[in-house]
Amino acid sequence: MGAEFVQLSLTPILIGVLAAIACALPGNFLILRRQALIGDAISHVVLPGIVVAFLVTGSLASLPMLLGAAGAALVAVLLIETIRRLGRIEPGAAMGVVFTAMFAGGVLLLEQSDTSGVHLDVEHALMGNLESLIWFDATGWGSLLDPAALAGLPPELPRIALVAAAMTLLMLVFWRPLKLSTFDEGFAATLGLPVRLIGLALVAASAVAAVAAFDAVGSIIVIAMFICPPATARLMTERLERQVAWSTVFAALSAVLGYVLAGYGPQWFGAANAVSAAGMIATMSGVILAIACLVAPHRRRIGQPAA
Repeated sequence: MGAEFVQLSLTPILIGVLAAIACALPGNFLILRRQALIGDAISHVVLPGIVVAFLVTGSLASLPMLLGAAGAALVAVLLIETIRRLGRIEPGAAMGVVFTAMFAGGVLLLEQSDTSGVHLDVEHALMGNLESLIWFDATGWGSLLDPAALAGLPPELPRIALVAAAMTLLMLVFWRPLKLSTFDEGFAATLGLPVRLIGLALVAASAVAAVAAFDAVGSIIVIAMFICPPATARLMTERLERQVAWSTVFAALSAVLGYVLAGYGPQWFGAANAVSAAGMIATMSGVILAIACLVAPHRRRIGQPAA
């Protein structure tokens, strides 16, 4: 039983947990800055960029994917500004049009391109491929100390682990400027902090997390994890440090419970087939948020500043 778990379930669970944490960490500051939908926007915009990058390079390596996502983000910014100026409509409406259109364009590109052989199609773009990230070389828990077996780990695991570690390190190194610019932008500017640059860096870090998680877990989890765990944590405490800690706990809990329930939950209710792990993980993050809205000690408007 242990050998089967290590081979079939351990790596998908770890990848889901690390992807959730990587998105939840910057999501805390997006929530507090009232920019929660930027995570949603990023997950929509990166799709056509990733598809175009693959069609040009024929590779799913991290650098082409990141460059493609960055190019798509630049195009999105230019389109939003153009529509806003020419159409004289509010920025929110322009953003909604551009993000929806670009995501739809990415879906059309996927449908018209022969990318299914590398796990890049509409289904994988939305729900990822967690269930297929199996560690074939594992024979049991001892494989965790076996260099030969570790060499056969799904490449998504070290990639998302590196990004999650980078997100954690960035939060620790730039904690003070992030905190100051989030809660009092004017005061941060008087101290000489580049508040606009900090804001752009936060969005860039969020984009990196989204791109790294996109291939393995799909856009559904990326959207959910940018918002739900930080929002749930916001209801649990008045302190930012504790909020970030709570968000990682809720992100990990959503990933573990979601994966287990996706695989075994239907059997408990007499169904024959499992359901999408990505869909269940996102659902569990929403369920945990709903419970927090009912019982959390600080039930309040999510965007209200913390201490």
